[in-house]
Amino acid sequence: MKPPAFDYHAPGDLGEALRILAEVRGKVLAGGQSLIPMLNMRLVAPGHLVDINRLTSLATIDSTGTGVRVGALVRHSAAERSGAHPLLTRALKLVAHPVIRNRGTVVGSLVHADPAAELPAVLAVLGGSVRLARWDGGAETRRDVDAGEFFVGPMESAVQPDELAVSAYFPALGPRTGAAFEEVARRHGDYALAGVCAVVTLDEDGGIATARLACIGVGPTPVVMDVREPAAVREAAVERVRPDGDIHATAAYRRHLVGVLAERALRNAVREAEARGA
Repeated sequence: MKPPAFDYHAPGDLGEALRILAEVRGKVLAGGQSLIPMLNMRLVAPGHLVDINRLTSLATIDSTGTGVRVGALVRHSAAERSGAHPLLTRALKLVAHPVIRNRGTVVGSLVHADPAAELPAVLAVLGGSVRLARWDGGAETRRDVDAGEFFVGPMESAVQPDELAVSAYFPALGPRTGAAFEEVARRHGDYALAGVCAVVTLDEDGGIATARLACIGVGPTPVVMDVREPAAVREAAVERVRPDGDIHATAAYRRHLVGVLAERALRNAVREAEARGA
């Protein structure tokens, strides 16, 4: 199928892009790996398309001791190669296939807010945020939205029609902290039937000080939980999730799967934390 008709805009800088978004209601095109198929299937029909690929100022990865800020035009493959954040790198290897990762963007995946996607879980489990910009009263204004408030529902984020997501911030892993990402898909590169991302911090005696999980494919948004009883992590995960069944897996199977993956992710995150603290 062909997409419905739309007006195409190609701003040359961020200010121009924000002014266009303030004047029209349209969709932002960055990587296009989700948007273009949706246009072609006529699942969305925007009157305007704002192509931000000329905004080279948004193609940066900035690392500090406290975290990593990824610009809106950073491709999956570039973020993966940078190795700037170990958990982000690990999750990116699970995203689709190389040809998709060469065009798709990290921030675009977050804004798309697919409940089965890996990157929303990474942002959620780390307690990261997304920076949004808009044109207001003749000037640019920005706000940071925490992951807990950013993912509103399936395919729905907190980005308003006149806003542009300009970057995402992923907090660094602290001392004695390890992470893991485990998922099961029907084929490599497919969306996960279920997945679990874990971040664990050990105390000075080697015990678990904090443990946090984010589950995908089993709710309308990433299901985040703090694990207070590591020995009962499977039961805790199964109790928290509310998966739907479909042609690929029943709700019961997804619930069972997330329990198994929660145990595995927690165990592997502990191993990594032990190695980092050695």
